[in-house]
Amino acid sequence: MLNLSRSTTALLLCAIILPAAGCARNRASTDTSYVATDVNTLYGVAKQYLDDGRYEEAAKLFDEVERQHPYSVWARRAQLMSAFSYYTAKKYPEAISSSQRFLTIHPGNKDAPYANYLIAMSYYNQIADVSRDQRTTQQASDSFNELIRRYPESRYAADARLKLDLINDHLAGKEMEVGRFYQRQGNWLASVTRFRAVVDKYQTTSHTPEALMRLTESYLALGVPTEAQKTAAVLGRNYPGTEWYQRAYQLIQRNPPPQQVAAAAPQS
Repeated sequence: MLNLSRSTTALLLCAIILPAAGCARNRASTDTSYVATDVNTLYGVAKQYLDDGRYEEAAKLFDEVERQHPYSVWARRAQLMSAFSYYTAKKYPEAISSSQRFLTIHPGNKDAPYANYLIAMSYYNQIADVSRDQRTTQQASDSFNELIRRYPESRYAADARLKLDLINDHLAGKEMEVGRFYQRQGNWLASVTRFRAVVDKYQTTSHTPEALMRLTESYLALGVPTEAQKTAAVLGRNYPGTEWYQRAYQLIQRNPPPQQVAAAAPQS
């Protein structure tokens, strides 16, 4: 790899990237014209910018390597380096686009698992708190699942599984927030739907005990104590020592269903 000084790199970049009104003039202009440059110099400048922490500039130069030298041995590597540079610059939509382009052109390449991982991580790093829309969270989940499905033995699959656990807990948290909102509004059918989703789809997350207790509350409010008792029984079998079961048990004691089967008291 070329070892370029900072001043040499700046001069080369000025020669490579000429804004419409000149290199030193109108720097804010987005109308940029590229001058043909040999691939070693172009890639070397891009790599130097990456090493210097100028990630977005590096990404654009890696893009230019592919544009000017699409059939060179450097082009494929530059595509992936562009995706990595955008990712490091926290330009996640651009990182996703570059990674997807790499996969479209080189689906069977040995670096395809890494490109998939960059896509998933780009979504993952955009996950918002549970009070906001979780579309990106779902995209991160889908991308990690796709990575595991396609490359289960890759070095990235183990980390993907860990990230999925965190994502599922986050998605369950969103369902819980919405379910509690419906409870406060007295919309019990809607709250049952949300809490049921947590129990069915995210049963290994930390939110399941509360979801079962909230289901017990919602069923009682709907006037179906038998369903409430069944739910409390599931909670008692799986999480007998929790605060949530104690609360569910107390609710059932105050609202016994017809022909109630005696429930085991919560463990002290």
